[in-house]
Amino acid sequence: MPPSASAMDFFQLFVPDNVLKNMVVQTNMYAKKFQERFGSDGAWAEVTLTEMKAFLGYMISTSISHCESVLSIWSGGFYSNRSLALVMSQARFEKILKYFHVVAFRSSQTTHGLYKVQPFLDSLQNGFDSAFRPSQTQVLHEPLIDEDPVFIATCTERELRKRKKRKFSLWVRQCSSTGFIIQIYVHLKEGGGPDGLDALKNKPQLHSMVARSLCRNAAGKNYIIFTGPSITSLTLFEELEKQEIYCCGLLSPRKSDCTGLPPSMLSNPATPPARGQHRIKMKGNMSLICWYNKGPFRFLTNAYSPVQQGVIIKRKTGEIPCPLAVEAFAAHLSYICKYDDKYSKYFISHKPNKTWQQVFWFAISIAINNAYILYKMSDAYHVKRSGHPPGAGAGAAPRLHVPAGALSVALAQQGAASS
Repeated sequence: MPPSASAMDFFQLFVPDNVLKNMVVQTNMYAKKFQERFGSDGAWAEVTLTEMKAFLGYMISTSISHCESVLSIWSGGFYSNRSLALVMSQARFEKILKYFHVVAFRSSQTTHGLYKVQPFLDSLQNGFDSAFRPSQTQVLHEPLIDEDPVFIATCTERELRKRKKRKFSLWVRQCSSTGFIIQIYVHLKEGGGPDGLDALKNKPQLHSMVARSLCRNAAGKNYIIFTGPSITSLTLFEELEKQEIYCCGLLSPRKSDCTGLPPSMLSNPATPPARGQHRIKMKGNMSLICWYNKGPFRFLTNAYSPVQQGVIIKRKTGEIPCPLAVEAFAAHLSYICKYDDKYSKYFISHKPNKTWQQVFWFAISIAINNAYILYKMSDAYHVKRSGHPPGAGAGAAPRLHVPAGALSVALAQQGAASS
């Protein structure tokens, strides 16, 4: 990307104009069919590309202000924004929101419950794959996408009851060096059957299914994947090793699939060993490590030698010796936790009732965060920060600083310029 690239340019690496034009076409098709079935809507006019960009800009603005309803922009209250409100009338925005669609109609071959958003997810995945080369170390986990804590703390009990429980589970494969989300997997709750969301929380074999799906494009690249206890299993790690994918995972006798592991390593000794001590069992390249801190922590890995030593640094107690696998796991998971804690605060706050729309806005939020990561890694970020290109002297002409949060304003202003 050139040094003159804007935040909008990075976002459109993942959501280009051809994707937005398809949203325009599908929204107009759905509006036409809806009115043929339920009666004409005299206030409706076909949406344009610039209006669609402004519409997305309004939605993205909720990730900055954290207002519960995007309609607060026109309210005149605390969350009102006059400069954005002038771009489009509230009535026009509500009409576009009513008819907004990514895929208007189900094709005869479609059986997937997310057919209304799957083409967008596929397009987004292609953009992630082509724009970013991840580091060797990656993490499989569920990002923080729960309700905004500010809303939960301030809303009434009636508003909470009106909220429908989320009907899907979102899993990601994430670069542990940058926080870039490489791949998304959405597991949809389609009923109370064995493949539903309730079963997914209780059965490690379904988590293994998620892990296989997230790693299907990682074969042969010597990646090191860190996993939580619900995914960690000997069978899965051996299967991924055949694809040249290596793993390091936290193991829990209660949450993990412990098939094939020695029972002596899964039980706690009568007398707890000293802090920093560990036991090891090996089978080929696979190592089962039981390391003691304030309690036993078990790790399964084929990515690190169990004899290599590392340290865990604690603020109060200083350095605690441990195998290198334990140190690596703690370092990479700590980074991901800090990343999620920071960037989950900037997810789009709009919470529709329809599942496909919830998935769509979460996917847009992930695309924004990924675009911001690329933006910070580029020359464009340093140009905006310093006011002159890298290598230019102090006398170079200053340039306007546009923060990443200005994406919503940039989208809305494109609509204003056209109108």
